[in-house]
Amino acid sequence: MKKNYLLSFLFILLLGITSCQKDDDGGPSVKYNNLTEANLFLDRPAGELKGFIAFSGIDIPSEAIKYNTELYKVTYVTEYKGQEITASGLIVIPTTVEPVGMISFQHGTIASHSEAPSASSVQNSSLILYAALASTGFITVVPDFIGFGSSKDILHPYYVKEATSTPIIDNLKAAHQLAQEHNLNFNEHLFLAGYSQGGYATMATQQAIENDPLDGFELLASFPSSGGYDVKGMQEYFFGLETYDNPFFLAYVALAYQTYYGWTEPLSNFFVEAYAEKIPNLFDGSKSGGQINEELSYTISELVQPDLLENIDTNPDYQYLVDGFNDNGLTDWTPTTKTYMFHGTADVTVPYQNSVDSYNKLIENGTPTSVLTLTPLEGFTHYTGVVPYVEAFVPLLLEYQ
Repeated sequence: MKKNYLLSFLFILLLGITSCQKDDDGGPSVKYNNLTEANLFLDRPAGELKGFIAFSGIDIPSEAIKYNTELYKVTYVTEYKGQEITASGLIVIPTTVEPVGMISFQHGTIASHSEAPSASSVQNSSLILYAALASTGFITVVPDFIGFGSSKDILHPYYVKEATSTPIIDNLKAAHQLAQEHNLNFNEHLFLAGYSQGGYATMATQQAIENDPLDGFELLASFPSSGGYDVKGMQEYFFGLETYDNPFFLAYVALAYQTYYGWTEPLSNFFVEAYAEKIPNLFDGSKSGGQINEELSYTISELVQPDLLENIDTNPDYQYLVDGFNDNGLTDWTPTTKTYMFHGTADVTVPYQNSVDSYNKLIENGTPTSVLTLTPLEGFTHYTGVVPYVEAFVPLLLEYQ
């Protein structure tokens, strides 16, 4: 089964009730109208999904996979920096007249346009996971994120909280509209899940929805895993290392923040000149994270400017950068939705301690332990923790049916 387990890990890594109320005229009380296009590109029958999941070795109850599914590539209207743009993603619907909920699954960090969910070919095995979730009785939403798919002309706003949650929420609205157009019995029950950057995106979206509830949705539970929720804590972790296995993460955040916030400070304030010059061209959507890593240094002191390494917290010239990290962190609120956090204890890419620190801060803020839990995935790294996460959260999700 080792080969099958690896296969299941690879396709997941590429990754994230009652009908509507009626108004006085008998129509749905909530109608969204931001879906601009929905193209059916793949059918996945339940029997096929059962077979593939069983072959992959993922421990998901086969009896839960029961509905045939239809996968749509969609575009929809959202907002970026105050401007209306078109974003994209996937929506997978189960073919049933039974009441169904909705789950948005946020994928991990990607850098190339070819990795976007909506760029998937019919042979892409990651689609199996999305279809399997839908087959259990959930409309499954998989956002591309801004910067990919139909919005690929924009640099992805990596770990920018507002620009992360807004297109996810608007993708949910588009899925609500698609469900109505297909006469699906959507019961308004909403769930969020995601791994790595997808874990951060999940919690950012949860916070946004709790602050401004969505008409036609009831957020019941969130399942974030292995995200860098404490962004300032991530910076401190990076700066304390001698080497790091994914230096493109550092470059991604710096370039995204500089672009999104319009910082006039050059990248040479952050990185050694030789790398600062090449970083903007590395994120043109043609290269994967691994390919970008090869263009950078794995040694932190060779990549990051020495003065920034030493004085980021004491030099007022860097306050804008510290503020950017703090403003986009997710530890300054009190969740009210049931939140199941997960993280591999052997993770050194996005360290387990970041989740521990984030959990502790949220509890200190007044979040009850009955609302927020942190489940350690014992012995798993950032790369081996994906399947255990899926096997842990799916049964919890199914309990809400």
